[in-house]
Amino acid sequence: MVAVTPRRTLAGQLLVLQLAIIVVVLVAVAAVSLAQSAATFNRVEGRRVAALGEELAGNPLLRDRLNQPAPAELVAPLVQSALTRSGVTSVTVADAQGRVVSSTDPTLVGSPLLLGDPDVARGRSWSGELAVGDSPELVAQVPVLGDRKENLGRQLGTVMIGVVAPTWSARLVGASSYLFTYLGIASLLGVVGSWLLARRIKRQTLGLEPREIAGLAEHREALLHGIAEGVIALDPQLRVTLVNAVGRRLLELPEHCLGRSLAELRISGRLRDVLAGADGGPEALDEVVVRGGRVLVMNRMTVSKDGRRLGSVTTLRDRTELARLEQEIGSFRSTTELLRAQTHEFANQLHTISGLIQIGEHDEVVRYVDALSRHRASLDLTVTSRIHDTAVAALLMAKSALAAERRVELRISERTGLDRLAPEVAADVATVLGNLVDNAVEAVAGGRDTGGGDPERPAWVEVELRRDASSVEIVVRDSGPGVAPELATEVFTHGFTTKAARGGERGIGLALTRLVCHRRGGEVAVTNTEEGAMFTARMSVAGKLEGVR
Repeated sequence: MVAVTPRRTLAGQLLVLQLAIIVVVLVAVAAVSLAQSAATFNRVEGRRVAALGEELAGNPLLRDRLNQPAPAELVAPLVQSALTRSGVTSVTVADAQGRVVSSTDPTLVGSPLLLGDPDVARGRSWSGELAVGDSPELVAQVPVLGDRKENLGRQLGTVMIGVVAPTWSARLVGASSYLFTYLGIASLLGVVGSWLLARRIKRQTLGLEPREIAGLAEHREALLHGIAEGVIALDPQLRVTLVNAVGRRLLELPEHCLGRSLAELRISGRLRDVLAGADGGPEALDEVVVRGGRVLVMNRMTVSKDGRRLGSVTTLRDRTELARLEQEIGSFRSTTELLRAQTHEFANQLHTISGLIQIGEHDEVVRYVDALSRHRASLDLTVTSRIHDTAVAALLMAKSALAAERRVELRISERTGLDRLAPEVAADVATVLGNLVDNAVEAVAGGRDTGGGDPERPAWVEVELRRDASSVEIVVRDSGPGVAPELATEVFTHGFTTKAARGGERGIGLALTRLVCHRRGGEVAVTNTEEGAMFTARMSVAGKLEGVR
């Protein structure tokens, strides 16, 4: 069985690190102290031995005895006296020829005096470190000069006084008492400080150990970059604290965006309102925003702990591809809705005919069928005579049936005129027209269903299509309640439908409409008239109109 070594806690790691730092600091302080002690010793003791050397060299007895024959016995008492009084390590006296005549070290007597500087033999003083015997000493060498008339100024000999410098180990032993005291005090402070610091850090890290924090960071990175949705997190000051690669791509953010505010990143308008929670709510669900030609669905959640707001996290989904798929299958959906609406309409007409037959009103049946035929022929003729693109005409026929099912009249303006379009242009025109008509029918029928407006007032939606050599203009008017003034300039950016504008839900119909118009180099706008709302969309189709009539 393999024994598992327990991991150190944060407090233990901090304690070990602080103790290591304290030891390193103490070693450095001790080294500096020892270096300063050596410098102080050399300075102070150098002055002292130099003064003692000058004092001995100036002794009249020494000057007299050095001039006599066999001065060794005469000088020895002076040497011993100087050694006893000064407490130095060695005292040496040499004659004018540089030979030692007397010394506290008998082995040096008779040998040449080792000079620290050649100028000492020429009457100059010198002090410094010099190897005397087996150990280095701090010495001072002072010339002995004659003071009588016959030898005035002549060098009679040399005095050398030395003191042994304490070794590093000796200095360390001498300082060990206070060094150990400092080490004990510093260790105690380190233990207490590391414990307090560990408590503070653990409170800030929610009680997690470093390995757990590292694990969370690794898992977070794997999670952020492993999901297909974009994620962006903001702090209370609206600075970006986290964003994955998908979120950066969808929001078109620079690579180094962390720590920068929304204002610095030039995020404004609807996108900023959703990210910042401008509505004041703690969350936002399925908000639709158009950004950089993409339809984004965003969900924001405020993050709080212990009543303190930490920021917000917003997820983003790219609905652009879905919107394009909806555009591609729009024709199939319109056909299905047309068939369903026609089935419902034919069923009602058959029920009416069946009832008339049962009560014996055969003439009324004929008149009813004739009226239905004339109405259908009139609608077909109106659409086909003014709109020569089959895809757009078929779309309007389908929308007419759907509008009739909701008791809304779909009108074709007398100013309408549209030639055949290229297939890709016709698809975009059908997308924009279908979204605007659905929006208008919903506004008119929805207002009546909820009791809004005058129930006796005619419910209608009017479509006007015009084109020239370079563009197609689509105008959709309705008899609905119109668009609230505060939403008129933002409705497409927000991605509202007219139903969403009243009920608070969001859709992508108008957002997709604006996206298609922008892709075609155009624009879409809404204004309120006396009768209701009027949506105007313009798309550039230069070079793509076939001109077939």
